[in-house]
Amino acid sequence: MVTGLTIGSLAIGALAGCADFGPQDRDRAAGPFTSNDVTYAPQSESPPPPELTPGPEPTGPCADPDPAVIITCLPSTAGVMPGDQQGESAVVAVRTTGQIVTAKRGTQPRVLATVPVDASGDGGLIDFAPSPTYDQDRLIYALISTASDNRVVRIAPGDVPKPILTGIPRGATGNMGSMFFRGTNELIVATGNAGRPALADDPSSLAGKVLSITSLSSGPNPRPKVLASGFGSNVSLCPSADTGALYVADQAASADRVQVVEDAGPKVLWTWPDKPQIGGCAAAAGSIFVSTTRTKRIEAINEPTRERPSINKPVVVLERRYGALGRMTALPNGLLQFATVNKGHGKPVKTDDRVVRFLPQGATEDRM
Repeated sequence: MVTGLTIGSLAIGALAGCADFGPQDRDRAAGPFTSNDVTYAPQSESPPPPELTPGPEPTGPCADPDPAVIITCLPSTAGVMPGDQQGESAVVAVRTTGQIVTAKRGTQPRVLATVPVDASGDGGLIDFAPSPTYDQDRLIYALISTASDNRVVRIAPGDVPKPILTGIPRGATGNMGSMFFRGTNELIVATGNAGRPALADDPSSLAGKVLSITSLSSGPNPRPKVLASGFGSNVSLCPSADTGALYVADQAASADRVQVVEDAGPKVLWTWPDKPQIGGCAAAAGSIFVSTTRTKRIEAINEPTRERPSINKPVVVLERRYGALGRMTALPNGLLQFATVNKGHGKPVKTDDRVVRFLPQGATEDRM
């Protein structure tokens, strides 16, 4: 799996300039478990864990005094990934502008690439993933919204974005999805239901699915393999580097939930009937973490294993400290990075929206 990849380690800063769709791409029609003994303590009022070494003290109008805050004053956020193997920097998708930006604490965000998007509703630049061979090919793949569809595109320096997969239904809501490379030539993409739950169970539709894309060239490609169906809105992927399992979090009609993708289809691990609005998920250090938008929390359940297959009741590890939370990611040592979505779903402070790093109590940095 390529889940430990970081943009910083691939020297993605060499990517220069912005990307735009050429006329051909613009006119292209849309195609058809025993308990876990780990105990977490809420961190709502306490300072960040002392294991996190603060970066330089930032200055200027967007300076945030919280030493855990990496990036500030973003217009909006979507997918996020670590910018280095220590989690001191981050790379984040700015959903409404189509920009991919990077920064660490005390530095100004730097634009790595820009993709034209239609950001109406909850669409826009939804997620991104650097090529596993980025140090040779300098390619980034992105899941975006256009006026006609959601699609996967490939971005190369100095070139227009090239469609890899088109025809993913888009709607006024239900566009948010997720993506990552599982191996050198397999891109896993999760799609939302475009606000139409029936599409998620329709085998002819690409909405509400987890897809395996192995044809990554520009131009017409064969239809991707469907790994799982039936997903709702705001679908996020959280692959486990420890067990190889693929977990999926989403918001369904009756409950928010976390599922695991198995050969027989998705299997529900936990549901939240109160619908906290799961905004992202991450798996690391024996736990599956979810971030929530309405209840403004990070919650953790234990990752099931063959020896310990049952699931603990979720434990709150962070609550109401940064407002509404969106996408998140994890490093192997259990350090989390998450992005706020206060400008769209909360009460923004002057430094929102932000990317934050957080080490839940019980996780240790010596696993790196």
